[in-house]
Amino acid sequence: MVVTAPAVRVAPVAKKITTTKKRSEFSPHAFLSTIGKGRDMLSFQKRNLIFAQGDSTDGLFFIQRGKVRLSVVSENGKEATLGILGEGDFFGEGGLAGQPLRMSSAIATTDCVLLHIEKKAMMHAMSLEPKLSAMFLKYLLKRNIRYQDDLVDQLFNSSEKRLARVLLLMAQFGKEGVSEMSVPRLSQETLAEMVGTTRSRVSFFMNRFRKLGFINYDVGDNLHVHSSLLNVVLHDDDGAVVSKEAKTSTERGNKRLEPPSEPGEPPDKERARRPPLPSGTGCMYACRPLGIRGVRHRSKLDRAVENACPQPRGKRGVPLFG
Repeated sequence: MVVTAPAVRVAPVAKKITTTKKRSEFSPHAFLSTIGKGRDMLSFQKRNLIFAQGDSTDGLFFIQRGKVRLSVVSENGKEATLGILGEGDFFGEGGLAGQPLRMSSAIATTDCVLLHIEKKAMMHAMSLEPKLSAMFLKYLLKRNIRYQDDLVDQLFNSSEKRLARVLLLMAQFGKEGVSEMSVPRLSQETLAEMVGTTRSRVSFFMNRFRKLGFINYDVGDNLHVHSSLLNVVLHDDDGAVVSKEAKTSTERGNKRLEPPSEPGEPPDKERARRPPLPSGTGCMYACRPLGIRGVRHRSKLDRAVENACPQPRGKRGVPLFG
């Protein structure tokens, strides 16, 4: 008799499934707006010193809220203002390039909230996150273009045009739908340092701008800048823009008021009317007095400048030079 063994049912072997956690997407905005290892949030009151020229570098700063003024002092004690920075700007990044000491001083012009990032933390984050590196590089390139435009503006434009350009840049003129913006009111000494002229000339031109309705600083601590101030930058003569009311009052007088002269500098009329640069070299800056370039994404300011530009244009209205 043959005995058969019962069939044995073999259970299928379950496959082991391994899951890996998906890495959360890096956000430069979150990195620059939160605290963490090597990142601290600091608060400074108005007129407080953030760091002084000659201090050792210990990282860089990112402005969360408020305004910061950068300035340098020469060995003779002469002070110059490099610029006024606002929300979303970096400063103090010289240490990333190997500078052991601060080359400028930073002072809070308003109450500020700043993110301080240590050099090691910033270098490590940029080595791991391409988005942060691209954002930081783009910012540095834009600021380098701004400094280049500032130099050309200093060399070729009158002090009245330079002052108007500084006020428009501080007000971030060019945003769609904005015709007037408020900026923290600065002293005339600070504006003179930014423009590269004397306080008396700044006082003269500020009073002229106020009478013509370009600015208003009669109320509060803010300066209101109107978009019509662009007319001063686009004016081809000596930089003076006179309204109908001002013309009437001027004709009644025997002599037109002139701004105080700058010692050692040519008159504004001669400075503004010097021979233009050869074709292909001067249009890039002379026809874009506020340093705003680009053809595809043109703002209100771009269109106003390009319409006033006399240089040759292509079929689509794009400048052939610059």
